[in-house]
Amino acid sequence: MLIGKQNTKIRRVKSMHPIVFLPLFIAVLIALSACTATKGSILILENPDGKGFTMTFKDWTSQNKCELSLDKGDELEVQTIREGGVIGLSIMGKKGSEPYVGSDLKSGRFTVTVSERDEYVIQITGKNASGKVRIKR
Repeated sequence: MLIGKQNTKIRRVKSMHPIVFLPLFIAVLIALSACTATKGSILILENPDGKGFTMTFKDWTSQNKCELSLDKGDELEVQTIREGGVIGLSIMGKKGSEPYVGSDLKSGRFTVTVSERDEYVIQITGKNASGKVRIKR
């Protein structure tokens, strides 16, 4: 009788196998695909006054972000020094505004004016990127 009950449990586990383990398998695949290795290096230094930061990178392939709290009408001065690779930059407010989006920055300097008070996420992406990006208010 004890053996019969064990066989019943084994059959039950075998019949539940696809139902139970399929979502777990899918979750593991999603988690592994999200974990991409960062190539190269990036160093982000915040200005002592808290009004900007400098990102320096070498052969860097990945993305990173910083946040700044800005008031309506504030201007951000963006200076880029591209030594190689591809550099992308986006400045997006948490309320939905997108004051700037650029996918292939060259060396140069420009300003971005924000239209509303918000917390702004400054996201940088790189593909074998080497250089520097300075952002200050």
